[in-house]
Amino acid sequence: MLNKVILIGRLTKDPVLKYASANMVPVTTFTLAVNRNYTQQNGDRLADFIPIVTWRKLAEVCGNNLKKGRLVAVSGSIQTRTWDDNSGNRHWVTEVVADEVKFLDSNKPSGSDPMADIGKDIHNFDIDLDSSDFDGFSPVESEDDLPF
Repeated sequence: MLNKVILIGRLTKDPVLKYASANMVPVTTFTLAVNRNYTQQNGDRLADFIPIVTWRKLAEVCGNNLKKGRLVAVSGSIQTRTWDDNSGNRHWVTEVVADEVKFLDSNKPSGSDPMADIGKDIHNFDIDLDSSDFDGFSPVESEDDLPF
């Protein structure tokens, strides 16, 4: 089975670094604004806001170095979890647990608007995938080959 996600986007706010459990394991959470691949009729591009979680050393690096507006590439897996609140209501969250975070821009100078480029296209990012990542998959020649 394959559960692999690769996203490129900008942080919507500063990351939150905390220490989980009695073991004091670092965990950082942040939200990534990721442009959709299409534009609306008026030319606007919509974005999805994806929750990201990092653990241990990667959490410390992200928590100490990322800021609102930074452009990053994230690779990891999708995870869904649930919990019950004090009132007995069940909550669900789907998030990306990151294995790797690459900083794609430099720190913005203070006073600049870090969110100004959220709606702009992101280009020129090469993803280096090994062909073994796709063993067992066959290419789709046309839409008629899709199973759905």
